[in-house]
Amino acid sequence: GEMSLKLLAHSGGVRVVETTLAAVGLDEAALDRSADPCDDFYQYACGGWLAKAEIPADKPLWSRSFNVIDDSNTAYLHELLERASTSPGDDPVLQTIGDYYGACVDEAAIEKAGTKPIQGLRDQIAKVSNAKTLARAVAALHRAGANVLFGMGATPDERDATKMIVGIAQGGLGLPDRDYYLKDDAASTFLRQAYQSYVKQILELGGASAKAAAAAAADVMAIEIALAAASRTRVEQRDPEKMYNKIDRDGVTKALGKFPWAEYAQVKGVAEVIDIDVGSPAFLAGISELVAKTKPAAWRSYLDFHLLIATATLLPKAFDLAQFNFVRGLTGQAEQEPRWKRCARATDAALGDLVGQMFIRDRFGADSRDGAETQAKAIAKAFGANLEVLSWMDAETRAKARTKLETMFYQIGYPATWRTYDFPVSRTSYAENVLAARAFEDKRDLAKIGKPVDRLEWGLSPVTVNAGYSAQFNRMVFPAGILQPPFFSRDAALQVNMGAMGVVVGHELTHGFDDQGARFDDQGNLKNWWSAKVGEEFGKKTQCVDDQYSKYESLPGVTVNGKLTLGENIADIGGVKLAFAAYRALRAGAVEVTKASGFDEDQQFFLAMGQAWCTKRRDEMARLLVNLDPHSPPQWRVNGALADNPEFAKAFSCKVGSKMAPANACVVW
Repeated sequence: GEMSLKLLAHSGGVRVVETTLAAVGLDEAALDRSADPCDDFYQYACGGWLAKAEIPADKPLWSRSFNVIDDSNTAYLHELLERASTSPGDDPVLQTIGDYYGACVDEAAIEKAGTKPIQGLRDQIAKVSNAKTLARAVAALHRAGANVLFGMGATPDERDATKMIVGIAQGGLGLPDRDYYLKDDAASTFLRQAYQSYVKQILELGGASAKAAAAAAADVMAIEIALAAASRTRVEQRDPEKMYNKIDRDGVTKALGKFPWAEYAQVKGVAEVIDIDVGSPAFLAGISELVAKTKPAAWRSYLDFHLLIATATLLPKAFDLAQFNFVRGLTGQAEQEPRWKRCARATDAALGDLVGQMFIRDRFGADSRDGAETQAKAIAKAFGANLEVLSWMDAETRAKARTKLETMFYQIGYPATWRTYDFPVSRTSYAENVLAARAFEDKRDLAKIGKPVDRLEWGLSPVTVNAGYSAQFNRMVFPAGILQPPFFSRDAALQVNMGAMGVVVGHELTHGFDDQGARFDDQGNLKNWWSAKVGEEFGKKTQCVDDQYSKYESLPGVTVNGKLTLGENIADIGGVKLAFAAYRALRAGAVEVTKASGFDEDQQFFLAMGQAWCTKRRDEMARLLVNLDPHSPPQWRVNGALADNPEFAKAFSCKVGSKMAPANACVVW
């Protein structure tokens, strides 16, 4: 047509090839062409999909990327694990994962075992009569995966990133956030009542009489309200300076006061450890106060309830269903996932590197790894180029940012060495398997204390549909699980892969320089490397993002928390900018460009970004995530980040002042 002739004349011999959206890896049916891309690009890219997609009954939300990939990965696992549990042959990997999965789906055996597998732990809880026996019981429950009082594990020392020390974090709550215990609006009050009857129901299932369970549930509630009052908010927990308190063994012993750290540490095998970092010393003081005023009987109820919910999936169905019915009130999820799905996930959680070996063999090619590597390199290069032209940076800070960028590394696909699991896996007792896996993981974690940091260890299993950045390791991780269509496909056009997966890579890289990541240096040390003036400029820029996103609504009348989501929003804005610059660099000098159903390559890039985030959420889930999720709702991850990228406005010819091209966009990086 006329357009391509014009392009030909204009671009000195670049051929324009007319093609379809499907051919480049985009979905025509997902679009809503009646929407104005300059007004609501999310609706334009996803409206067709949003109109037709249904959230499956066993999901609280449904997205075109994460959930679709996860479903396909889980279907693969289903087939693999069913085969491994019926005919593993003489392959030890298949035998182990097959037995773990086989025991998990054997509901009759689980029903028959009852609560016997946790009887030893319940006996220990029954003996709690003072602070010493309490501390020992808490340690035993931590090994069994129960969230009581606080969390404890190995962590890199944030001021000396070469060594592993003990970290202690606040914990011990059964509701998803401290605020639910402390707010007195109608919804929070209703939720507390629902939670208290859930505690009562679980304790009754555990053998208490209705009357005793009711009194015990009130005791549990009182303990958790006190813990919540001593806890920091999610926004407060985003401040790495405030969250670093290396008070060491003496400081912890003193802060915990009435709760004897020495007893706890002895059971956990860390009694000799001196280096300890605490998220909040005030929280530990709160535990001490609680121990001083709480009757042993109340502690026994609290510990028993938390043990029962931490092991609900390996106990008779009544426990599992009680737990689901409570959670469903929070998420709106209509039905529980089928047992096989949960067992496939549980097998991956316990034996991720064994499951991962099979997944890599069957579902992940070298070309996917190379493609992701090409993206990561191009995106790092784009960040470096952008660094040179930032007017608000001075030479000294710029040099340090460049060092951080050059030191940053990434893990793609799967680990270089597979982990071994030396705990027995039984075909007959799922509960024994889970408790053995948890104890093994606990021991493996604690064994790192006092050793140098292992920067090459993987934090995510290869099947995981996610990606991450760690400020303490200054590294990004992209498991094979996410490097699947529609995020990444060997058949999709480069601009489409860059708009979907490239934006994720750019997002993770930007985390190294968001309001939290920017506090850590190239080695992962919590250290201020900013000159005062540049730091102040950076603060103004991040404030702009806070203000921008705080105006967005997640549900009618419910706004996004700009402070909670600040780091992710900075990463979203930077991710798009970097991936776009990298895509342009990789396509520079191409002699042939595509026009897909009327969209040029720049537009295809942005459509890929939009379509990767098409998501439907149940209202309950959306309401819950406003309080918990550091990410903005999907429509604002798209519209917010694109409105801050002038390249988007150019691509879709948006007039300045339209919603997607505001006059004063926020740009941090």
